[in-house]
Amino acid sequence: MVLDNRTKELIAIGASISANCQPCLEYHTGKAIENGSDEEEISEAIEIGKLVRRGAAAKMDKFAENLDQVPHLKSEDKDKNCGCGK
Repeated sequence: MVLDNRTKELIAIGASISANCQPCLEYHTGKAIENGSDEEEISEAIEIGKLVRRGAAAKMDKFAENLDQVPHLKSEDKDKNCGCGK
């Protein structure tokens, strides 16, 4: 099965929300409308993106709270750069 452009844009809207990317959301909302999506579909895609983002953030928060309890994490590992530039 190949997804049509309307469906792809609705997925992109949800992904934009979960990635916290305002320019992406603006772009993909416009493209979704161009491809025949209505306001109700776009709202649903936004709500799904919010649920994904909320779930991921909750899991990360819980992981961060217990980071000092991770057995394989040695104190010298805490100073290694993860690649985000900080």
